[in-house]
Amino acid sequence: MFVAVLPPLEVVEDLEELVAPRREAPVAGRPLRWSPPEQWHVTLAFAAEVPARAEEPLVTLLADAAARKAPFATQLVGGGAFPDVATGRVLWAGVADPAPYDALSVVARHAVTRAGAEVDGQRFRPHVTLARSNRPVEMARWLRVLEPYRSPTWTVDHLALVASHLGEGPRGRPRHEVVAELPLGDGHRPRS
Repeated sequence: MFVAVLPPLEVVEDLEELVAPRREAPVAGRPLRWSPPEQWHVTLAFAAEVPARAEEPLVTLLADAAARKAPFATQLVGGGAFPDVATGRVLWAGVADPAPYDALSVVARHAVTRAGAEVDGQRFRPHVTLARSNRPVEMARWLRVLEPYRSPTWTVDHLALVASHLGEGPRGRPRHEVVAELPLGDGHRPRS
């Protein structure tokens, strides 16, 4: 399971318009494995295993934490590669202001831990994963494409708790299922 910010359809479509015509071009002679646009998201907290007994407490803890955070305006901007441009394995789009995402990540990770699951991951850097490579490749060309990119601005007004069902999606990819939507700043209970 993971806690995420899901960009709205118009933002996904805007970024897809930039990426789609270039998707087939190999990078350093290798094709990239592209994430399906309908699964693009900014992960705030990830837990490989969430015990069934922890799911309900997790939704409650996330709902309480989200209610204490204000909605904020954001947009996707530019891009980068992990671990770096010269030896990239992950191509990503960034966010305009990471501070609100950083704050949401802290409370999401805390909620996951308090619910009884272990948070996976290293240092948090808000991004949308666009593509992956099995081997390190030089991604400067893609970064030049993404550098000027600015998505439409939207308001983040909820978090999503998402279950990832490995191997159940097209071509053996994960299938994502939104388990709960957790409104920011209004104190209401989660939407299922």
